[in-house]
Amino acid sequence: MNTGDFEFLCNFLKTRSGLILNTDKMYLVESRLLPLVRKRKLDSLDVLVKQLRMGSDKQLIQDVTEAMTTNESSFFRDKTPFDTMRNEVLPKFVDTRGARKQLRIWSAAASTGQECYSIAMLLKEMSAQLAGWRFDIIGTDISKEVLEKARAGMYSQFEVQRGVPMQLLVKYFKQIGEMWQIDPAIRAMVQFRECNLLNDLKALGTCDIIFCRNVLIYFDTETKKMVLERMAEIMPDDGILFLGAAETVIGLTNKLVNIKGVRGAYAKAGRVEAAAVVAPPARAAAG
Repeated sequence: MNTGDFEFLCNFLKTRSGLILNTDKMYLVESRLLPLVRKRKLDSLDVLVKQLRMGSDKQLIQDVTEAMTTNESSFFRDKTPFDTMRNEVLPKFVDTRGARKQLRIWSAAASTGQECYSIAMLLKEMSAQLAGWRFDIIGTDISKEVLEKARAGMYSQFEVQRGVPMQLLVKYFKQIGEMWQIDPAIRAMVQFRECNLLNDLKALGTCDIIFCRNVLIYFDTETKKMVLERMAEIMPDDGILFLGAAETVIGLTNKLVNIKGVRGAYAKAGRVEAAAVVAPPARAAAG
């Protein structure tokens, strides 16, 4: 691939998905787009880029964007946010939203759905404490292909082994040949829809809890700031944002602040006490 084509693809991907590629990533572009070249029976990657430059083939634009999107996900990934949600965030909402009993949870860049279904299983396991509550779980991604897989809820042995505890695997999955499909009741708890994080997010409505983990690391500073501030706009005053362990809002925006003592969790700035957003961790009884 020549330098001009690579620069065009870098600009194309930044505009379409926010993805930032350095010059040392040319090999990555080639490895991910060559299967698309073969699928379309083109002579070379140069021909694909030439067609892409024309801008008239909407399916090609979508296919190239999806081919370059990183779709890494796993069940209960990194564990800490799920523990925080179960032990601190949800108990706090139970106290403060007792009359309303409704929460909307958004998993941004949901990929093939593992994060959404992990949240759904967590809520299902807490049914006794959350009796009468309504939860809307929304999973979004820029890729139509991964969203189709997410809706099917079908996973390989490797995918379920990566994070699903045995008791939950037995309880919420059915083995079909060499694959495992998640229970229809869990699938019904999640709505999947297409969404580009670079676009206006207000169409999603108010989201009480947002998971946007390991996404911002692919964006430049300006894009990170834009996405974070748009997320803050659709969070209520007591909303929670979970970022990845290597991500932060520091130096990017003053509209969100870290929740004291809770790694990777953020609240809207302007609250009297950010620590009040979550319940204090339960303490063991003395003696």
